[in-house]
Amino acid sequence: MEKESLRIAAIADIHVKKDSQGVMQPIFAKVSEEADVLLICGDLTDYGSVDEARALAREITSSLRIPSLAVLGNHDFESGKQDELAKIMTDAGVTMLDGNATEIHGVGFAGVKGFGGGFGRRSLGAWGEEIIKRFVHETIEESLKLESALARLRTPQKVAVLHYSPIQATVQGEPPEIIAFLGSTRLEEPIDRYRVGTVFHGHAHHGTLEGRTKGNAVVYNVAMPLLRKLFPDQLPYRIVQIPVSEPVSK
Repeated sequence: MEKESLRIAAIADIHVKKDSQGVMQPIFAKVSEEADVLLICGDLTDYGSVDEARALAREITSSLRIPSLAVLGNHDFESGKQDELAKIMTDAGVTMLDGNATEIHGVGFAGVKGFGGGFGRRSLGAWGEEIIKRFVHETIEESLKLESALARLRTPQKVAVLHYSPIQATVQGEPPEIIAFLGSTRLEEPIDRYRVGTVFHGHAHHGTLEGRTKGNAVVYNVAMPLLRKLFPDQLPYRIVQIPVSEPVSK
């Protein structure tokens, strides 16, 4: 019997440390019972070290029994070992998304880390000092990678997996001084152009749970600190059901 919906569990900013053995096991075990796929939306590790990634890999292989997809976050770049981290996760069975796409039960997933730059008319422009131009160029590159990944999908249902937010609504609650560093409107543009229905991100630990893009895609902030704060009596992940449809022929 074919599934009528896909149960997506999502979490971000788990910040696993090298001595975190056992911390994530209850979450992964429960998620395996309640969902069909797990999304980890960046900041898998605390300092981006290989030891931290290996600790997380042990948790995943021992406790998680469903497919998992992930993007890296800014913390995962701290030690300059991001490529090694991605390989460790891949070896543990996690599908890493970085400008690429995949399908699970007729639902398409595309992912990138994303970057900052701000929102709407207050977005940072590539003008002035070279360092500012490089900052903006990084955001544009991440947006183009997301666009390329979404363009490969032929599924009616599309999900974007990010670390940085594509809209300001889900970072509201953070100090105003740092909002421009929590995401970028440039990530919203390909999401709406390719009619993505659902977006998951993290990074904004004190943000807001939900918002919508201009094109009406639902955006979920699944940062673990935020979920712990708002739902102290629950394990800190979000489950969303997506209707399953047959892929559109090319």
